[in-house]
This record gives sequence, C-alpha cells and structure tokens, in this order.
Amino acid sequence: MSIRFYATLVACVAVTGCASIVNDSTNPVRFETYGANGTEIKDAECKYENDYGTQVVKTPATVNVRRSSKDLQITCAKAGESDGRGVAISRANAGMAGNIIFGGGIGAIIDHNKGTAYTYPMWVQVVMGKLLTFDRRADVEGQPNRGVEMPAPVASK
Repeated sequence: MSIRFYATLVACVAVTGCASIVNDSTNPVRFETYGANGTEIKDAECKYENDYGTQVVKTPATVNVRRSSKDLQITCAKAGESDGRGVAISRANAGMAGNIIFGGGIGAIIDHNKGTAYTYPMWVQVVMGKLLTFDRRADVEGQPNRGVEMPAPVASK
C-alpha cells in the first residue's frame, strides 16, 4: 500500500469523532409505566423529547431515541391517571472518552455536536403522578432503571 493511502486514512480518522464511528446516532430505550401502587399500566401515551425533536410511544415499548447532549424529557398520560414525568439524564459514553484519550479534540467537538458521544438510560419505568430522574449511572444490565423522585418545585411568593 502506498504512503498516500495511509495519509488519506489518517486524515479521515482525524476529522471524524470516535463515537461517530463506534456508535449509532440513536440508542434503544425501553419505556414502561406504573401506578403508584406498583402495578404496570399498559397503553399509556408517553411523549419524549430532546433538542432533536419529539416522539410519542404507547407503553410498554422499546424505541430508538436520537442521542443528544441534552437530557430527555418524558411525559406519560393515561385517562384516569395523573401524568407521570421523568428526565433521562444524558451522559458521555466511552466514545467521548476515546476522543479525549487519543487526542481527538476535533473528534470530541464533532461527537458532542452530533450527540453520538452521549447515551440515555436503557430502561426507564415512569410512575404515574410522580416526577423522576433517570440516570444512566444507575443502570444495571437487564434491570429497569426505576429513577429517583425529584422534590416538588417550591412556589415563589
């Protein structure tokens, strides 16, 4: 192989992000809804949104969510139930670490802007009537992320 080939290969790798190469632009997220008593509520309509748009899904469902550096806002509704809400925190993934370790500053910027350097929790369980935070750091392989209840906002006078 010629030097020109290797030079072209190095140039191509230098201008693309590591996460863009190893990660899709989406990651699968399973959505489930539960009542406060712990019983599953099927066919709740969940709207999830980030800076790439809004989608609606009926639970339970696994969907490919567009990766982003922004948190995923989730609102689930079902007749006869109080809305369940959640925030799925976007966390940097191994692709971003690869960019930093291997000196891909340009790649890190590209992956950040495209969102491919980030991942959401894999399986969230929204509880109707509650506001929960789902952090990928709490994910356990094969187990749902039940989230942490957020305190109610304090009303200003």
